[in-house]
Amino acid sequence: MIKRALILGGSSGIGKATAKKVAASFDEIIIVHRDRKQGVSELHQFTDEISSTYNCTFKTFNIDATEKEKALEVVGNDTEPFQLVLHAITRGNLGSLDITSDKPLRSDDLKLTMDAMCFNVQMWNEILVSSKLLTSESRFITLTSEGSTRSWPGYGAVGMAKSSLETLTKYLAVEMSSHGIRYNCIHAGVTDTPSLRLIPSYNELVDFTKKRNPYKRLTKPEDVANAIYLLIQPEASWINGAVIHVDGGEHLV
Repeated sequence: MIKRALILGGSSGIGKATAKKVAASFDEIIIVHRDRKQGVSELHQFTDEISSTYNCTFKTFNIDATEKEKALEVVGNDTEPFQLVLHAITRGNLGSLDITSDKPLRSDDLKLTMDAMCFNVQMWNEILVSSKLLTSESRFITLTSEGSTRSWPGYGAVGMAKSSLETLTKYLAVEMSSHGIRYNCIHAGVTDTPSLRLIPSYNELVDFTKKRNPYKRLTKPEDVANAIYLLIQPEASWINGAVIHVDGGEHLV
């Protein structure tokens, strides 16, 4: 059987690190991303380098992964199932829920963020299951953060989406169990990614995290990719519906 991975949001951060990690043991990796010309060029350089090192081929789709028509184009007429699906889309709006602030979040901002970072998981799940591209060998992994339970300035919409995403992942794990698919959620520590740098006052968050974390550093995308790699091993088949902390114990402090 051909081993395939689908990474939604794979041109940077955790998605990109995961692609690099699993390339050694997978035959094909499909990366769905949304980038401008420079980002596309950098991604192609990355996939060329990995392909030359490992016997793994890449397909990339520079599309809006929240549009169902575009998602269907990615799936096309594929018949080989995915052993790994990683949802790492980070599209969302930042701002305050205080409507008198300089950057207030409106209801449309909440809807857009919830759609991209939560509801979109179910959209892809529907498409992949309907196309018979998820089987009992498949692992569907989502990503959350501490913003789902704690308040960060400007993070309200994303925090709501992450909290809902955790619930969705748990329900999928139970209600899709007859298909044998495992659904799990990685709760990463504060990770230095392009998305982190968009958060207001992120430098303060970084400094605070380094003091708080037992190992006095941020979580690396590679740390999370290593955990994802463990979850796709046969020995992890009894892990389902879990929210797994990958943060060096950061959440305990």
